[in-house]
Amino acid sequence: MFNFSGTRPDDLGVNDGKLKPCPGTPNCVSSQSDNSKEKVEPLPAVPISEVKKVIENMERTTIITETDNYLYAEFKSKLMGYVDDVEFYLDPNENVIHVRSASRLGKSDLGVNRARVEEIRAKIESQK
Repeated sequence: MFNFSGTRPDDLGVNDGKLKPCPGTPNCVSSQSDNSKEKVEPLPAVPISEVKKVIENMERTTIITETDNYLYAEFKSKLMGYVDDVEFYLDPNENVIHVRSASRLGKSDLGVNRARVEEIRAKIESQK
Protein backbone atom coordinates (compact mmCIF):
# COMPACT_ATOMS: atom_id res chain seq x y z
CA MET A 1 0.00 0.00 0.00
CA PHE A 2 2.64 2.53 1.12
CA ASN A 3 6.38 2.28 0.59
CA PHE A 4 8.60 3.81 3.25
CA SER A 5 11.60 1.66 2.42
CA GLY A 6 14.35 4.25 2.79
CA THR A 7 17.79 3.69 1.31
CA ARG A 8 19.67 0.41 1.80
CA PRO A 9 22.67 1.04 4.07
CA ASP A 10 26.06 0.60 2.44
CA ASP A 11 27.96 0.11 5.70
CA LEU A 12 26.57 -3.21 6.93
CA GLY A 13 28.52 -6.43 7.29
CA VAL A 14 31.17 -7.74 9.64
CA ASN A 15 34.14 -5.53 10.48
CA ASP A 16 36.78 -7.01 12.82
CA GLY A 17 34.24 -9.53 14.12
CA LYS A 18 31.61 -6.88 14.83
CA LEU A 19 28.32 -5.92 13.25
CA LYS A 20 27.52 -2.22 12.91
CA PRO A 21 26.59 -0.67 16.27
CA CYS A 22 23.03 0.48 16.86
CA PRO A 23 22.53 4.23 16.28
CA GLY A 24 21.21 4.92 19.78
CA THR A 25 17.55 5.13 18.75
CA PRO A 26 14.96 2.70 20.19
CA ASN A 27 14.47 0.91 16.87
CA CYS A 28 17.56 -1.30 16.88
CA VAL A 29 18.67 -4.38 18.79
CA SER A 30 22.05 -6.09 18.72
CA SER A 31 23.64 -9.02 20.50
CA GLN A 32 26.93 -7.11 20.49
CA SER A 33 25.57 -4.01 22.24
CA ASP A 34 26.50 -3.12 25.81
CA ASN A 35 23.39 -0.91 26.12
CA SER A 36 20.66 -2.81 27.99
CA LYS A 37 17.92 -1.17 25.90
CA GLU A 38 19.48 -2.48 22.68
CA LYS A 39 20.89 -5.79 23.94
CA VAL A 40 19.53 -9.14 22.82
CA GLU A 41 21.16 -12.47 23.44
CA PRO A 42 23.02 -14.05 20.51
CA LEU A 43 21.37 -16.93 18.72
CA PRO A 44 22.64 -20.48 19.14
CA ALA A 45 25.39 -21.52 16.75
CA VAL A 46 23.82 -23.27 13.77
CA PRO A 47 24.83 -23.18 10.11
CA ILE A 48 23.85 -19.94 8.36
CA SER A 49 21.86 -22.11 5.94
CA GLU A 50 19.52 -23.01 8.83
CA VAL A 51 18.99 -19.35 9.64
CA LYS A 52 18.27 -18.74 5.97
CA LYS A 53 15.57 -21.46 5.96
CA VAL A 54 13.85 -19.79 8.91
CA ILE A 55 14.06 -16.35 7.31
CA GLU A 56 12.77 -17.55 3.94
CA ASN A 57 9.63 -18.87 5.62
CA MET A 58 8.80 -15.49 7.15
CA GLU A 59 6.59 -13.01 5.30
CA ARG A 60 7.86 -10.06 3.26
CA THR A 61 11.51 -11.04 3.55
CA THR A 62 14.30 -10.66 1.00
CA ILE A 63 17.75 -12.22 1.40
CA ILE A 64 20.33 -9.66 0.25
CA THR A 65 23.70 -11.26 1.11
CA GLU A 66 24.70 -14.74 2.21
CA THR A 67 28.10 -16.28 2.93
CA ASP A 68 29.15 -19.25 5.08
CA ASN A 69 29.18 -17.08 8.21
CA TYR A 70 26.98 -14.06 7.38
CA LEU A 71 23.41 -13.40 6.30
CA TYR A 72 21.75 -10.06 5.59
CA ALA A 73 18.00 -9.83 5.00
CA GLU A 74 15.41 -7.10 4.61
CA PHE A 75 12.04 -7.37 6.30
CA LYS A 76 9.22 -5.16 5.01
CA SER A 77 6.21 -4.20 7.12
CA LYS A 78 2.83 -5.13 5.69
CA LEU A 79 0.91 -1.87 5.80
CA MET A 80 3.42 0.96 5.47
CA GLY A 81 6.29 -0.80 3.72
CA TYR A 82 8.91 0.14 6.33
CA VAL A 83 12.12 -1.86 5.90
CA ASP A 84 14.25 -3.32 8.68
CA ASP A 85 17.80 -4.52 8.02
CA VAL A 86 18.64 -7.74 9.83
CA GLU A 87 22.12 -9.28 9.98
CA PHE A 88 23.40 -12.58 11.34
CA TYR A 89 27.07 -13.35 11.94
CA LEU A 90 28.26 -16.84 12.91
CA ASP A 91 31.13 -15.97 15.24
CA PRO A 92 33.61 -18.89 15.32
CA ASN A 93 35.41 -17.52 18.38
CA GLU A 94 32.30 -17.24 20.57
CA ASN A 95 30.40 -20.13 18.93
CA VAL A 96 27.20 -18.08 18.63
CA ILE A 97 25.32 -16.19 15.96
CA HIS A 98 25.41 -12.48 16.59
CA VAL A 99 22.38 -10.61 15.35
CA ARG A 100 21.51 -7.00 14.62
CA SER A 101 18.04 -5.84 13.60
CA ALA A 102 17.42 -2.16 12.85
CA SER A 103 14.70 -0.02 11.29
CA ARG A 104 15.89 2.21 8.45
CA LEU A 105 13.47 5.04 9.18
CA GLY A 106 11.91 6.57 12.28
CA LYS A 107 12.90 6.39 15.90
CA SER A 108 10.58 3.83 17.49
CA ASP A 109 9.66 0.41 16.16
CA LEU A 110 7.21 -0.49 18.95
CA GLY A 111 9.40 -3.51 19.79
CA VAL A 112 9.18 -5.10 16.34
CA ASN A 113 12.93 -5.73 15.92
CA ARG A 114 13.28 -7.39 19.34
CA ALA A 115 10.16 -9.51 18.76
CA ARG A 116 11.47 -10.62 15.35
CA VAL A 117 14.82 -11.73 16.79
CA GLU A 118 13.02 -13.69 19.51
CA GLU A 119 10.71 -15.31 16.93
CA ILE A 120 13.75 -16.36 14.87
CA ARG A 121 15.45 -17.69 18.02
CA ALA A 122 12.38 -19.77 18.92
CA LYS A 123 12.19 -21.23 15.40
CA ILE A 124 15.89 -22.12 15.37
CA GLU A 125 15.69 -23.72 18.82
CA SER A 126 12.60 -25.73 17.84
CA GLN A 127 14.56 -27.29 14.95
CA LYS A 128 17.20 -28.73 17.27
